Amino acid sequence: APWRLMMSLTPSRGCLLDLPWEDILVPHVLCHLPLQQLLSLQRVSKSFQALVQLYVANMRCFDSDQVGLAVPRAAFLNLLKDNKVLQQLALQNCSEWLTDRELLPVIRQNHHLHQIQLKGCAQLSCHALMAISLNCPNLRRLSLAHCEWVDSLSLRSLADHCKALEAVDLTACRQLKDEAICYLVQKCGRLKSLSLAVNANVGDVAVEETAKCCPELEHLDLTGCLRVRNDSIRVLAEYCPKLRSLKVKHCHNVAESSLSILRNRGVELDVEPLPQTALVLLQDMAGFAPFINLQI
Repeated sequence: APWRLMMSLTPSRGCLLDLPWEDILVPHVLCHLPLQQLLSLQRVSKSFQALVQLYVANMRCFDSDQVGLAVPRAAFLNLLKDNKVLQQLALQNCSEWLTDRELLPVIRQNHHLHQIQLKGCAQLSCHALMAISLNCPNLRRLSLAHCEWVDSLSLRSLADHCKALEAVDLTACRQLKDEAICYLVQKCGRLKSLSLAVNANVGDVAVEETAKCCPELEHLDLTGCLRVRNDSIRVLAEYCPKLRSLKVKHCHNVAESSLSILRNRGVELDVEPLPQTALVLLQDMAGFAPFINLQI
């Protein structure tokens, strides 16, 4: 139990809590305890509760995975009510209860956030993204995967105010179309990682604009983007010399004829080319083997 660990550190004379809190206990003791144990430690005594509150008020990183499978709403509100120095916020385990009402106060009082993870937080609204845009000017990494409430207006706000973005995950943000993606990449040319996966509204226009505006791009996920075709993959190969990985599984209009350019450059792809024997057989039968990849 955490309190046994704390008591084992108690000096032979005096009490552990007599040590300087901000100089010793917070930076050198509590920082080694998992967040879940800190929650339990609060129940030992009022003094320990105050000590833990001091620690969490100065946390730079809050990750709901560290608390357990499901973070209680009350625990979340209590832990972050006084924190104004967060740099990383990950709330993927809070989707059952997290709404704008709980999130917006945290965002509005933390202007140093550079990484936010909201994957699967389906009960939020576009107001959450607007708040992030207006309060987090140094944001570099943002995951909005499976947040179908993200719309073009809130994404434009993000692009206007968070131009230091390096990684954005828009997987299954189904409201977004080419125009919204184009606006994002035009404003955020430092992007190194972008996911547009599982979005039937995204096509060649968005991919080509991404390629032309983001020369630092290293990772692009287009899984399930059915409107993406070979031409945009060729543009990607031309304008993104630093590309390291590309996902195009289930992009039925993307074939080996365009992927081979990237494959020959050492880019990691999530589909394999047909074996040479199969290519020869198909060429003999239909004459179009170089353009086919049956795994896509």
